[in-house]
Amino acid sequence: MPETFKHTFDTAVFKGDVSVPLGLYIDGKWVDGANNTTIDVINPTTGKTFTKIAEGTPKDVDTAVAAAHKAFETVWGLNTTGSDRSRLMHKLADLMEANGDRLAALESLDNGKTFHFAKNTDVEHAVACIRYYAGWADKILGQVIETSEAKLCYTRHEPIGVVGQIIPWNFPLVMMIWKIGPALATGCAIVMKPSEFTPLTALLMSQLIHEAGFPPGVFNLVNGYGGVVGQAISEHPRIEKVAFTGSTLVGRKIMEAAAKSNLKNVTLELGGKSPTIVFDDADLDQAVKWAAFGIYFNHGQTCSAGSRIFVQEGIYDEFLKRFTEHTKTLKVGDPFNPENFQGPQVSQQQYDRIMGYIDSGKEQGATLHLGGSRVGNEGYFITPTIFTDTKPNMKIVKEEIFGPVCVVIKFKDDADVVVQANDSVYGLAASVFSQNLTRAISTAHKLQAGTVWVNNYNMLHPNVPFGGYKQSGIGRELGEYALSNYTTTKAVQVNLHIKI
Repeated sequence: MPETFKHTFDTAVFKGDVSVPLGLYIDGKWVDGANNTTIDVINPTTGKTFTKIAEGTPKDVDTAVAAAHKAFETVWGLNTTGSDRSRLMHKLADLMEANGDRLAALESLDNGKTFHFAKNTDVEHAVACIRYYAGWADKILGQVIETSEAKLCYTRHEPIGVVGQIIPWNFPLVMMIWKIGPALATGCAIVMKPSEFTPLTALLMSQLIHEAGFPPGVFNLVNGYGGVVGQAISEHPRIEKVAFTGSTLVGRKIMEAAAKSNLKNVTLELGGKSPTIVFDDADLDQAVKWAAFGIYFNHGQTCSAGSRIFVQEGIYDEFLKRFTEHTKTLKVGDPFNPENFQGPQVSQQQYDRIMGYIDSGKEQGATLHLGGSRVGNEGYFITPTIFTDTKPNMKIVKEEIFGPVCVVIKFKDDADVVVQANDSVYGLAASVFSQNLTRAISTAHKLQAGTVWVNNYNMLHPNVPFGGYKQSGIGRELGEYALSNYTTTKAVQVNLHIKI
């Protein structure tokens, strides 16, 4: 049997015990991986291993898929009602609320995000998201289509079947809920792989799913590496749909594997290099604070991070002054210290990647205006960083850094900034700051991005769709739009009295 992780938290923001199984959750049971091997889990605050999880294999994926198919064909899918699925999902939301501190504490320990944001942003949003999709479960409706009085024609939106879901390390809990919410509501059975860097909240959620009373096999969790378990999910011939959130590079590989196997449906939420546009008529104090939140929230490890900040030339100097002063107030350190805004980056690999981009910016001639250095002697902490005097072809301007690093760029007029903002292979998000709503909305309509925030940033709601243009992905998460990812449409044509 798998071991259990047990930890006593004694911090200023949470005191209590947390325990969670460290195995794979397949067919309603906790099991070890087929090879009985483990993966180290590292605390990014210290850089040290604090536990080990069971390592899954392609054989374990096969077992999980078989369990999911059995559940889908016997007790789930078309064999359950929407109201029954809704009841179970509301029960799960209740359990998440009751265990909110435990979920947040594991997220902070595992990922490095501050407990404040883990609890008051991530857990709160995750609970709301499950409740939102619980409300949809008995409202997956087709329509009657009039053709003639001699026929009855109607459509059914049926669950697509067994789905594979692969989630990232930057928002482990939230990304899990974004995936399972619409899948469970529509009646799909799930095989999920969490990130090997941040598996603990997914393991606790598996416990809560079990406690909520979901039938065995409806939800299955297989820990493992992306190149092993993720690939096995992507190319599995009995998985009908795969959903992935992560890098564009990996998204390409998943799409290729899905095409080569059984042409499974694919939704991809990928990278971004999102522009923040500050016009000269913006509320400057608010624009400064939102722009900082847009890039430094979650340590910059956000696919929609506003890493390119375009400021109109008339207010550029004043904006940069205030933005610099505000950024200096953001405290970096222990995620369980309530005074800190930013914790560590998630891993040594990510720390090295970000520092590599900072070095690249300096080498290519940009001005390191603020930050760019390590904080402390252990863990993966980086100061919030600002570059100026950049050129459009620099790596720090073109490529996704996924860290607390931004470039502040001067622009002339509305037409100029739209061209610069759209000059990217990505198109996940953008923001516009102006007190002239006609100007702001007109600009928002011209930006090639799946989400455009006006006078705010990084505000997400369960009922509002999220996804990207161009190489930022395929399909949409959240809202009613996400339901279509997990259903297939069947047309039924009934002959009432046509004779031949």
